[in-house]
Amino acid sequence: MPLTVWKGAAAVVVEEGRMLMIKSKETNAWSIPSGGLEESETPEQACIREVWEETGYKVAIHEELPVKRTQIGDYDVTTHYFLCEKIAGFISYQDPDAEVEEIGWKTAEEISGLVHNYPEDVEMLVSLVQKSVGEEV
Repeated sequence: MPLTVWKGAAAVVVEEGRMLMIKSKETNAWSIPSGGLEESETPEQACIREVWEETGYKVAIHEELPVKRTQIGDYDVTTHYFLCEKIAGFISYQDPDAEVEEIGWKTAEEISGLVHNYPEDVEMLVSLVQKSVGEEV
């Protein structure tokens, strides 16, 4: 049976040594704002939309980060990661899918201690927070 293809985008938003993260109602675990591409949407557009929907913040993309390709269950997953800057907004729960339990800004130390939806991302996320404050990586 062929795998279902899923393509998405994820936003790494770091400000003052903390990363914007969301906690899922379904899994009770944390991740960065992310989601699937809608029809005719680019990964960049999906990234910006997902941050807005899940957190209430408007962001600008500064850099494309590595693309993750993996298999999760019956899905062939491709996720485009982007380093973003918060440019407007404030924390607000407007998630159309009602999946977000909590929104927060987390330090590298806090990120290391969280339960993650995508544990394979933790090392990269911690590294990006540390880099933003000039710590040795």
